[in-house]
Amino acid sequence: MPTDDFDQELQTQCQKVLACQERKGVGSCLKCSIVLECTLRQAYVQSVYLSMNKGKQGNFDF
Repeated sequence: MPTDDFDQELQTQCQKVLACQERKGVGSCLKCSIVLECTLRQAYVQSVYLSMNKGKQGNFDF
């Protein structure tokens, strides 16, 4: 099954977050001092949401 654009974006954002965590030596964003202000994490959370609802607000495809 081909990966759609939402899943590709999710994978891209996930890799960025993991790379950031590695650079900072943390295993979780929650251990980072800027977790609430982090634009990288916000982009990741948004990509998770979009990959779950495939761009349709409020409807999730599990």
